[in-house]
Amino acid sequence: MRTELRIVATRSALPEIHARGALSARRTGRRTVHLIGAAAAPLGGDEIDVVVVVAPGAELVVRSVAATLALPNSTTPLSLGRWYFEVGHGGSLDFDPQPMIVAGGAQHHVSTTVRVASDARLRVRERVQIGRTGEDGGRWEGDLVADIEQTPLLRHRLELGAGTAADDALSAARALDSELVYPDERPVATTGLTRTRLPLAAGGSLFTHIGTRLAE
Repeated sequence: MRTELRIVATRSALPEIHARGALSARRTGRRTVHLIGAAAAPLGGDEIDVVVVVAPGAELVVRSVAATLALPNSTTPLSLGRWYFEVGHGGSLDFDPQPMIVAGGAQHHVSTTVRVASDARLRVRERVQIGRTGEDGGRWEGDLVADIEQTPLLRHRLELGAGTAADDALSAARALDSELVYPDERPVATTGLTRTRLPLAAGGSLFTHIGTRLAE
């Protein structure tokens, strides 16, 4: 199944929502939208394309009503997600949905592209859990490309789960909590070997926490 969702926020009207396929959205406030699953997705073979545009001076908060579950199908384990975020001058986007759960035997690859004006504000959070209770065999790959106008901000890739470079019998991360914030002037902060917030050269920060299970 192919799913397409487009959300456009402007200063003068409620957010516009155009949806087709397994993912939809509902306005739950003047500047707030919740993502809603309209069918079981993503299944192996599914492709999901989501575009979120915040016009100059507009504000948008995006949440979701439930976690997303990636499942294999009978012919392929792989599903794809493509997310595009654009925030205009003076705009603000706060994107923080419920986690993605990758079931045993499933593979999900997501690519995220961010384009932000230099005076805009952005927070994009992504949480991933490999496996439901008793499962350990899923796999997730995530690519993040972020630019501040024409200036590169971040090029980042992470893999979790079975068959990835960091997967071994002794210790392997199965959960990710990641947050891109712009602007952000906080200094470097680390906790042990699994939690860090790093400032980015062009402004902003990237927080990353990996472990075995997501926090409650």
